[in-house]
Amino acid sequence: MNLHHLKVFLAVAEAGSISAGAQRLHISQPAVTREIRDLEASLGLALFDRHPRGVRPTEGGQRLLQFAERIFALEQAAERDLRDYANLSHGELYLGASATLGAYLLPPLLNRFRRLHPQVFVDLRVSNTHEVTQQLDDGSIALGFVEGPFAQDDYACHRLARDRLLPVVGPAHPLAGRRGLHGRDLQEHDLYLREPGSGARASIEQAYREHGLRAEARMAIGGTEALKRLIAGGHGIAWLSQLVVEDELADGRLVRLDVRDLQIERDLHMLWRRDAQLSPAPAAFLELLTGNIKTF
Repeated sequence: MNLHHLKVFLAVAEAGSISAGAQRLHISQPAVTREIRDLEASLGLALFDRHPRGVRPTEGGQRLLQFAERIFALEQAAERDLRDYANLSHGELYLGASATLGAYLLPPLLNRFRRLHPQVFVDLRVSNTHEVTQQLDDGSIALGFVEGPFAQDDYACHRLARDRLLPVVGPAHPLAGRRGLHGRDLQEHDLYLREPGSGARASIEQAYREHGLRAEARMAIGGTEALKRLIAGGHGIAWLSQLVVEDELADGRLVRLDVRDLQIERDLHMLWRRDAQLSPAPAAFLELLTGNIKTF
């Protein structure tokens, strides 16, 4: 038994005659007769009783009719579901982002995406660059947003923006307000960094090495907000994205150090697996972002 035989059987059963079933299927009456005979032969069972006005399913035909109706109802439901999925009437969007991107860059874009596609479920996981690439590798997210180095051969990517890390301290720090600082002037003071695996930490460590400096963390903090609070109330130095310190610099809770010879910038990227075919929701979000990101 195959689905074509079953479709012919269902058309004849619903129409009540071979000729009416043939008209419904837009095939010849002899072809329909042949299909029914082949199906009956494969099952070893008569499926229709013939009478002057057409055909009527036998007891075995009635049993098959119940299955046929369910099968083709499922087929139609599958077509509707996939059509809605392709048109973003429903679906899922699983994203992973490092802290800066997840907390500051993505929220307004996610709000816009939700206005365009309110039926799509969105799941955003905020961690660090290392964990985001792991989530891409295991397939738990479709798109990743990172602020640190990644294995470029493993991922397709789109550069979102250029971001700058600023050296900041609390207003009571000994270096606050001093002009004309150099990187070596920072070495005598505690450096606070994000946790290992953070893209920001990797960028800072690389920049320090290139300038012959030591990036020795006196404290490792697993979150940008906690790091800002520690700096504001303590004596450490942190390099933080300009995205995350605008308000604190404006109201004086943090002070930007005037370091002349050490500037740290990094690219912000959106990633997806090279070997993955994006489903409609991630593809739509990628399209939205590529037209709405500006360089900072």
